[in-house]
Amino acid sequence: MSKTSFPTTPLGRIKLFFTFFDSRWEDINKDNWAKVAYKDFSAGLIVAMTAIPMAMGFAMAMGMRPENGIIAGAMACIIGRTFGGSKYQVYGPTAAFIPVIAALFTKYGPASGGTFEVAHGFLVLVSIIAGIILIIMGIYGFGRFAKLVPNSIIVGFTVGIAVAIALTNLEDVLGIESFKDLLGQDEEIKGGIIHNLQSAFQNLDKINIWSIFLGLLTFALAKGLLRISIFIPGPIIALGVATLLSATVLSDKGIILVKDIYGAIPNNFFVFTPPSLPNMTTQVIVDIFYFVGAIVFVSGVESVLCSSMADRLANNKRTPFNPDKEFFGQGLVQIITPLIQGFPCTGALARTATSIKAGATTPLAGYFKAILKLVMAYYLAQYLELIPMACIGGILIWVASNMIKPAEIREVKHLGKFEFAIMVYTAVMVPVTDFLTGVLSALVIYFVLKAIFNRRVKSIL
Repeated sequence: MSKTSFPTTPLGRIKLFFTFFDSRWEDINKDNWAKVAYKDFSAGLIVAMTAIPMAMGFAMAMGMRPENGIIAGAMACIIGRTFGGSKYQVYGPTAAFIPVIAALFTKYGPASGGTFEVAHGFLVLVSIIAGIILIIMGIYGFGRFAKLVPNSIIVGFTVGIAVAIALTNLEDVLGIESFKDLLGQDEEIKGGIIHNLQSAFQNLDKINIWSIFLGLLTFALAKGLLRISIFIPGPIIALGVATLLSATVLSDKGIILVKDIYGAIPNNFFVFTPPSLPNMTTQVIVDIFYFVGAIVFVSGVESVLCSSMADRLANNKRTPFNPDKEFFGQGLVQIITPLIQGFPCTGALARTATSIKAGATTPLAGYFKAILKLVMAYYLAQYLELIPMACIGGILIWVASNMIKPAEIREVKHLGKFEFAIMVYTAVMVPVTDFLTGVLSALVIYFVLKAIFNRRVKSIL
């Protein structure tokens, strides 16, 4: 399929949406399938290892249980890789959904006199409605609006996310991570980067030199071994070495482990969760509109931006992601995943970047990630709990270091001062505020100023 051959009619899009072997698989053939499968397996394993503690942490931050995060990440990836529009994107829990889902559980859960089951059932209901809307958007070609996002904002967004990932995970490397106040293991930051840095400075007396050692060791091994050969799973070796050291010669050095932050990793998966509706009131109706709208917005914007970032990081020279099919896949993710005790998920920026940098080439990486995540969570929970948080931080800082590309920044600079300024603004606002505020404000500023400029030009002419 060429870059310009995506269907332009609803019927044509529906046919493509249910075509499994489409352009996403164009980079694998009978001559290279073994090499590609190995690289995808290695990437899937690496992402699965880092995704488990993050998924559990996100779930608890939302007011849900740890197992909800594990099953949500696995199911979202399977559904998204099957029906989504990107070759590379990894689907799963993301922090952009934390304020949305946490607000719902605060309002309808135990904190307000309700029950966990009622709140979860209501979440399933609004997520299904949002999923249906996303499917309709995909069928009727709303993905074309995603193409309007300028390159300057995408590059600025990528730089901002890299900064956010690096700064947020410094707490793990320093050994001062506090789950309740410093949560932020991915692309979104709870409370903004300023709040997180202030909290970190207040805990400088808790810095653990051995955590710093393990974080730097993990970073060096991941970066160095992959430079030798992409077939060497550097991050996996780094995880193993750091975990072995923390469990033996460094066992009495006060190193924070995954279990210290996230607790035990459960294995209670695949429990059907039906939708439910609280007692109907005017406020409930308003909340349905609010939460459906929030899920649609976060799903569409974050997933499309993640797909764009993925194509850039992977240096994809062939068929780009299909935003219409991405909306369709996102819709199915939001319908099916919550029904199996999960919650809304979308494209996960840090995990997608990790997967690409680990060698992922086709959607196989996503399938491997989902299956391996479930297998490890079920059978290896007692060992995964022993991974040092400094090791997780080291891997994500390694990911961040590979996301900023000077060539892309120079490319935007050559477009002019206005485009460069918008890129810088986005890069600053994303970590200082949050994902939604940074990107939305950049888009508003960009198109408002463009419209004013165009009107002035027309009046002069």
